[in-house]
Amino acid sequence: MNAPATLTTPDMNEQAQQCLQKLMRVWFDFERQVGRVPIIQRLERGTFTQDDYQRLLCHLRQQVIEGGRWISRSASSFERDYLDVRSLVIGHAKDEHQDYQMLEQDYLRAGGSEDTIQTQVANLGTEALHSFLMHRASLPNPIDMIGAMWMIEGLGQKMAGSWADRIDEAVPTTPPCTQFMRYHAENDEQHMNKLYAMLDRVCRTDADGLRIVKTARVVGRLYALQLEEVDHDDTL
Repeated sequence: MNAPATLTTPDMNEQAQQCLQKLMRVWFDFERQVGRVPIIQRLERGTFTQDDYQRLLCHLRQQVIEGGRWISRSASSFERDYLDVRSLVIGHAKDEHQDYQMLEQDYLRAGGSEDTIQTQVANLGTEALHSFLMHRASLPNPIDMIGAMWMIEGLGQKMAGSWADRIDEAVPTTPPCTQFMRYHAENDEQHMNKLYAMLDRVCRTDADGLRIVKTARVVGRLYALQLEEVDHDDTL
């Protein structure tokens, strides 16, 4: 199992270092949860189909679209004392806000129809995840959203590349239909480095660390639920 990239900043404060260690443990638990999800088990066991991939992308699209919203909301909730953090989060939102277009292109290359993916409704897990993230992002100075970003960026950095390799084998297309996942596998390390800087900036007390870690745990549970619900959809 792989945790998101290890810390390379030597001067991270002690509270932030402790928080990071706890986040890594949360990540390992999350990997185990995801590994038990049926659609991911099929991917890892070589029984993943074109229909599986179309279904997966349909269900991920809504979460990807909403990602830009909660990140932007987080940025707007940081007050004057956190202007530097707000700027970093705004930059992150800018990087993410059009990702869904790559995902839609992959879906079409995999044989899906534009109407189907654009009319897919959010599943139970996606609804719960978005509601939780928007709630937390709307609170003053939502430093715990670093925990949410840690989990979701970690997916791109440590899972997306291997998933893309397996999907290319299961659903061979020309050009490949995995540009969304490969983009995140290649670019999310820089996003993680920004998260480390933010963690050092905002995690100063035990209470700060607890907030960040708790939000990471909730996001992990709800993201796994989102993946589980892919197989409970009867509309495709």
